[in-house]
Amino acid sequence: MQIRDLPYSDPGVPDARSGPRFLLWLGRNQLGGQLRSFSWGLLHFGSIAVLPYLVGIAVEAVVDRSGERLALAGALIVAFGIAVAVGDMMLHRTAVTNWITAAARVQQLLARKTALLGSALTRRVAAGEVVAVSTGDVEKIGWFVEALSRFAAAAFTVVLVTVGLVVYQPALGVVVAVGIPVLAVAVLPLLPRATRRADFQREKAGRATELASDTVAGLRVLRGIGGEELFLDRYRRASQEVRTAAVRSARMWATISAIQVLMPGLLLIAIVWHGIHLAREGRITIGELVTTYSAVMMLSYPLRHFEEIAMAYSFSRPSAKRAARVLSLERTTQPTGTSTSSATEPSAADSATPAGDLYDPATGLLAPAGRLTAVVCGDPDEAGRLAERLGGHPAFDGAADLPSVRLGDVPLDEVSLTTARTAVLVQDKDPVLLSGTLSALLDVPSSGAVSPDDALAAAQCSDVLDALAQASVDDDPMAAHLTERGRSLSGGQRQRLALARSLVTDPEALVLDEPTSAVDSHTEARVADGIRRLRQGRTTVVLTSSPLILDRAERVVFLDDGEVAAVGEHRELVHSEPRYRAVVTRETDDDRVAMDALSDLDIEETA
Repeated sequence: MQIRDLPYSDPGVPDARSGPRFLLWLGRNQLGGQLRSFSWGLLHFGSIAVLPYLVGIAVEAVVDRSGERLALAGALIVAFGIAVAVGDMMLHRTAVTNWITAAARVQQLLARKTALLGSALTRRVAAGEVVAVSTGDVEKIGWFVEALSRFAAAAFTVVLVTVGLVVYQPALGVVVAVGIPVLAVAVLPLLPRATRRADFQREKAGRATELASDTVAGLRVLRGIGGEELFLDRYRRASQEVRTAAVRSARMWATISAIQVLMPGLLLIAIVWHGIHLAREGRITIGELVTTYSAVMMLSYPLRHFEEIAMAYSFSRPSAKRAARVLSLERTTQPTGTSTSSATEPSAADSATPAGDLYDPATGLLAPAGRLTAVVCGDPDEAGRLAERLGGHPAFDGAADLPSVRLGDVPLDEVSLTTARTAVLVQDKDPVLLSGTLSALLDVPSSGAVSPDDALAAAQCSDVLDALAQASVDDDPMAAHLTERGRSLSGGQRQRLALARSLVTDPEALVLDEPTSAVDSHTEARVADGIRRLRQGRTTVVLTSSPLILDRAERVVFLDDGEVAAVGEHRELVHSEPRYRAVVTRETDDDRVAMDALSDLDIEETA
């Protein structure tokens, strides 16, 4: 896989049972790239390892006054120097390719899991952790995959050089053979402590990220209640905790780096001291001493990669653990006989979008096809769960124990998630507007029957368009840039743009959960008329307690304690159903007692 071939057509099914298993799975899927990187690494490190032998030959040629051997040694040094440069260039290129492709694979897996889980993701995993996994953790995982092949080539070269020295000059080679393993394992006792400190630092950083994310999300509310300084102090303390943890972690890694410099230096001193004695005794030549010294000095370079792989693994292991935790999450419902990886893909059996009445067996709710049905719930939380259920494949706890919602004769939980979402579109209470232009926001998969202009008109977005036109360079509101989550707009404006986006989609069934809760009553009445006009002949369910919308609905269903308690028109239910009237009119217990007393008085006067 090359960078130009990204993204992957299928990133695969990850082994998310643990962090190490996930890293192993990534390595297996990057095997081709790892082998290429390993091969170039062998050329690079092997050429470096050969240079000391050539230097030794050149020294002996000078001592023996052999111009022919000196010229040959010089030519070989130049050739292997070129090989070092080419190997280094290609090693870096292939290693970085492994890094980027591994990171891209993880990001695709996370994106696919996010699309599969939907709103259930942030209910199970903190928002700050999701941000950390999809940004910094992906980079650390890619780092380990990139460093793995380079470490393998370095380790293989170290073994070859050590064996070569033992064969070339046993008296000094034995010292090297004993010293190199000591160098390789010298830092191992420090790694657990360094890993714990690094984990602690990342834990603190994750909490700080989560706090910052929550603060930014609720910034308007914080300003309204004057809580900016309180949260600023909290973030300042969290930031200082991250700094302190980072300094403690850096000290440990600095100690490991110092040991990686000190130990090879001590080995070189031992080699020189022992080699000089052997040379004075005539047991080795000056060229052999220079060769052995140069080889050990050169080995300090590949040995540095032992420290790098230790750091990469210690940083990537918790990152892989977090990524595996997210990737292991499952929806509480998925299509019968379908694996998690294919749950979002429509099969041949459900390629046709279902149609008909929308029916929920758990509550008894029936939304007739082609009509505007309003649903009033006594419990606002129940309304959110009902909206999620109506879309098929609900993800809240306990949803798997409830019977599937049916669209026509088709249970939505038995078709793919993609098919269910195509048939039934659910807009929740807090829809998200992605950053970009307004044109891009409304460029969504749709039937093509509803134009963006018609949707914007139905959602009463004229004031939004005027504001965006003023912010646009060429006075074109469709080209105006929306900030992240539409933070530059008011709550009502964001809500109406989200409604327009849902109307453009023009699904078979549209479920709207409190679509006008942040809109003034005058605008709300016009939005209700726009929805009814634009969705004429299409199945629409609006979960609301607004009298203005309820009065325009063709059918009103009242749910109490999770079951249908009354069905009719709004004005009829206001007079005939006290529980419905209490929810819609925000009637208190005292008001209800007064109304009952007034009714009794009217009856007595009539009698």
